[in-house]
Amino acid sequence: MIQLYHFALSPFCRKVRLVLAEKKLEVELVDERYWEQGSEFLRRNPAGKVPVLRIDGLTLAESGAICEYLEETRPEPALMPEGAADRAEVRRLVAWFDDKFHQEVTSKLVYERIHKKLTRAGYPDGANVKQGVRAIKFHLDYMGWLLDRNRWLAGSSLSMADFAAAAHLSCLDYSSDVDWNRNEAVSTWYAKIKSRPAFRSILADVVPGFRPAKHYADLDF
Repeated sequence: MIQLYHFALSPFCRKVRLVLAEKKLEVELVDERYWEQGSEFLRRNPAGKVPVLRIDGLTLAESGAICEYLEETRPEPALMPEGAADRAEVRRLVAWFDDKFHQEVTSKLVYERIHKKLTRAGYPDGANVKQGVRAIKFHLDYMGWLLDRNRWLAGSSLSMADFAAAAHLSCLDYSSDVDWNRNEAVSTWYAKIKSRPAFRSILADVVPGFRPAKHYADLDF
């Protein structure tokens, strides 16, 4: 049995879950209170971060490395295009969402409003929240620009880039932090991607103490 040590509102864990589900790999989800830095968990990943995947007799950490491993060992359906330039674009966008978007938006909204309470790390920083609210507008506009030119974010085919973006946006949508009226192309893209079977377990997530937005699991918003 494949095991994924995860936290439900981690976009990095969600990205891995989406890839696993898209490739139709059954996985046991193990909730991990990573912030407690337990000794057993630190043996799995000394960095003290989720996700951690146990597969093929291996223990893998870091979402990017995990997704690349899954793509190389379970190549169907492909989530990376064939051409080198196209693959570079997918990797660029994955990095965009896991680095820039995460720092400017996810960490400012989801982490301030939810993670801080769960981890008892204090109260939300109002200035950070305001920065996140401003920054997400730019990112939604940029996604709209990409989708005006492509069927999916990185080109004509669904790719890791779409799952990276959807992982972050789904965390934000859980607490109703996405203005889906801002860009029709983005809302259409999200409705399309969250209608995929791979998204079912994501939409079923409930974090104790935090109820999802009413529209969260609605496939048609």
